[in-house]
Amino acid sequence: MMRSNLRSGALRASTIALLALSALAAGCRGGTSREEPLAILRNMYQQPRYNPQAFSAFFADGRTMRPPVEGTVAREMELNPAVAEGRTPDGTGFVDTIPTVVIQRAGDMQKLLERGESRYGIYCVPCHDGTGNGKGLVIQRAANQAFQPPTFHQDRIRTMPDGQLYQVITYGYNNMPAYVQVPGDDRWAIVAYVRALQLSQANTTGAAQ
Repeated sequence: MMRSNLRSGALRASTIALLALSALAAGCRGGTSREEPLAILRNMYQQPRYNPQAFSAFFADGRTMRPPVEGTVAREMELNPAVAEGRTPDGTGFVDTIPTVVIQRAGDMQKLLERGESRYGIYCVPCHDGTGNGKGLVIQRAANQAFQPPTFHQDRIRTMPDGQLYQVITYGYNNMPAYVQVPGDDRWAIVAYVRALQLSQANTTGAAQ
């Protein structure tokens, strides 16, 4: 009698388990549901937070997104104004030549020039052409020739401080857009290559205006 009860209980347990598995399998058939997904830790699923640009009653200015803590410096930020902006330490003028630290980071001037040549070919050739005469394909095909950039082989640009040329690349000038998205050392490399172009044609272009 006891064995019969045990068998009966085991059978009932097996039946319940099979029914539970069937119900579970039926719920995993890929059907859609409007119910929220099962979340074991509800405090992680519905945690209190602010949405970007939302109003905040906590801060006095009502802004959710906070400005950087005063004095915060990004890891990649260049702190030397001569390198970062091409300006003298007092901010009143431009550095005459490429900062030594930039040349050192490149390895030497030859490597900086090689880097500058490759970056110039990507960013500058379309408008300034391969020689720096300002007759790139973009200009040749432009409907309005008033957008033609100046040649690099004129005295005004030949005598321009390296820091000023760097600033023009960084922030743009007249119709030329800013290239601040190009890494700073690459912009200095382009400056170095432009100087090399000027030297290579100094005897053939004269003091072009």
